[in-house]
Amino acid sequence: MELRGIEPEPTERWLRDNVPGLRAPVEFVLVSGGRSNLTYRVTDADGVVRALRRPPTGGVLSTAHDMSREWRFISALHGTAVPVPEPLAYCADPAVTGAEFYVMGFVDGTVLADAGSAGAFPPQARERAGLATVECMAALHTVDPDSVGLGDVARRDGYLQRQLRRWQRQVHQSGAPDLELLDAVHDALAANVPEQTTGIVHGDFRPGNLSFAPDGEVQAVFDWELATLGEPLADLGWLVASWAEPGDQVPAVAQGPTAEPGFPGRTEVVDRYAALTGRDVSDLPYYVAFQRWRSCCIGAGVRARYLAGVMGDDGYVAEERAKDELRQAQLAWEAVRDLGLV
Repeated sequence: MELRGIEPEPTERWLRDNVPGLRAPVEFVLVSGGRSNLTYRVTDADGVVRALRRPPTGGVLSTAHDMSREWRFISALHGTAVPVPEPLAYCADPAVTGAEFYVMGFVDGTVLADAGSAGAFPPQARERAGLATVECMAALHTVDPDSVGLGDVARRDGYLQRQLRRWQRQVHQSGAPDLELLDAVHDALAANVPEQTTGIVHGDFRPGNLSFAPDGEVQAVFDWELATLGEPLADLGWLVASWAEPGDQVPAVAQGPTAEPGFPGRTEVVDRYAALTGRDVSDLPYYVAFQRWRSCCIGAGVRARYLAGVMGDDGYVAEERAKDELRQAQLAWEAVRDLGLV
C-alpha cells in the first residue's frame, strides 16, 4: 500500500547513511492526529523506533511547514529545562522524498489530545499533568534565546503585527471561503495591539502537543513548526483558549482533556504561570481573543488542504469542521467586542 509523502527506497537509504545506529530495512507508518506537517513512525530492523517529520504533500503556504525551523528549535532546546525529542538527522534535499524532513527520537508517552486520552491517568496524575503543562511553558518562556543560539531566528519586535499579517494573508491564500467575519476581527485586533515583550514562543502549546509520563510529568514538547521569537503571553492565551472546563458555554479552540475530572482550572493555570514567570498577565484577555481568531485562520487553512487532497488520510472530516469554524469566528468577534475593541 502506497504511503503518502514517503518514497520508501531512497528515504531508507538516506536514513541508513545519516541516522546513527539505524539498521535497514525500516517500516514507515503515518502517525494519526497531525493536521499540518506529517509525522511517521519509523521502525528499523532492530525494532528501534524513531519519528520522521515532513511537510504536507501539497498546498504548502508561504512561511508554513518549515522543517528547518522545527529542527533548529529542537536542536537548540535539547538539553535545556524544556523537554524535546532527541534531534537525530536533518535532510535538506527534497529529492529524497519530495520535501525536506528531519528525524528525531520517538518519545513513548501519552499525548493528551482529547477527552478520551485522559482515561490513562488517575485524578492525581491529571492534576499533575495540568500543572506540569503550564510549568513546562513557563520554563520555555524563561529560556534566553541568545543563550541557546536562537537570538537571530526572528525579529524581536512587532510579533503581534507580524502574526496578524501572516495569518490574514495565509487564510486568504488557502482558498477558504466566507472570510468577512475573520477580516473584521483582524481589523479590530490590529488597531489595538498592546505593548509586547520578547521570548521564545512555541505557537501551539497545549496538552495535545505534549507527551506525558504515567505520573503526569511532561516528557517532550512536539510540533515546533510555528515557533518563533515574540510575546510569550500569546502562548498562554492559546493555552487558555484551548483549556476546557466542566460546564463551559464557550467551546475551546482545540480538543483536549482538561474538562475531565482532576484537571486544574484555567484560573489555577494562569496563576501558576504568573507565579513562575513574574509576568504581568493583565493583557491576557486580548491574547485569548487573538488566539480565537488565529484558530479560525488555521482551521480554515487545514480544511482547505484536506479538501484539496494534500494531507494524509487520518480520519479528518472536513465538512464536520465547517460549522465549528463558523462558531469560533463568531466567538472571536464576541471576544473583541467584549474587550471594547469594536
